[in-house]
Amino acid sequence: MLSISVKEFLFWKKTQLSKGGDHQSLALLLDSVCGISTSDLNLISINPEANLHIKKNLEFLESVWDYHLLNSCPIQYLCGITFWRDLKLKVTNKVLIPRPETELIVDIVFNIFRRKSEKLLFAELGTGSGAISIALALAYPLSNIVATDIDQYALEIANKNFINSSKQSNLKFYCGNWWSPLENFRGKLDLAISNPPYIPRDTYVKLPKEVKNFEPKVALLGGEDGLKHIREIIQKAPLFLKEKGWLILENHFDQGEKVKKILIENKFTSIEIMKDFSGIGRFTIGRYK
Repeated sequence: MLSISVKEFLFWKKTQLSKGGDHQSLALLLDSVCGISTSDLNLISINPEANLHIKKNLEFLESVWDYHLLNSCPIQYLCGITFWRDLKLKVTNKVLIPRPETELIVDIVFNIFRRKSEKLLFAELGTGSGAISIALALAYPLSNIVATDIDQYALEIANKNFINSSKQSNLKFYCGNWWSPLENFRGKLDLAISNPPYIPRDTYVKLPKEVKNFEPKVALLGGEDGLKHIREIIQKAPLFLKEKGWLILENHFDQGEKVKKILIENKFTSIEIMKDFSGIGRFTIGRYK
């Protein structure tokens, strides 16, 4: 551990933010690489004459911050972690960085299945870092969750995240495309969730470079209209859901009505388009018959 004065550190921090970037990204860098949490940051400013212990020197931290700003590389990939809900998750450029708005999927599940003591069977299609499935496994310890991803490397990251987050064994990972690894669960699922690739092709080419140049294309691009994977998931869902089983999908900001129509065409009922933090119809949910 290295020791520097709080005054020196605060001056350094102010200098870095003056170059660009945001407080949240710098806080993630300081937490993951330097060992200074957000609560530490709030406390140290009270006593600027004190000393502060850090894991890496300021020159190294500055080099990482400068690379982030110069190349638009997401700070989560440079640090190798992200925070999501109350989870600390390992991420690499093989998995999508879980977004704050996706946290609401877990809250939607809580509203549908209020009794955490129930024994239920959930599935997540396209788990990526495992964020959603891990949050549900922790919240519903008596239930079982099965999660799929087409990328074996992504599943290895998700499994490490689960091991790091819990000592439970109620989450299993399966490699394959959407429903294909779940043949043994036909007609057994109480709930299926997916945050699939839903960006239309013409929108994908206009994405900010910090997204398009670094995050996996396979986790973003949803075909010409963005609905390619959503259609496939909805069309096959009746084979795997129990009667009255639920399907929750995250979609692009303008796709809610289109997703609703596809759900109706496939005999789903109780369909709702639910808004995210920005008031955008980000999630579409339905119940099979």
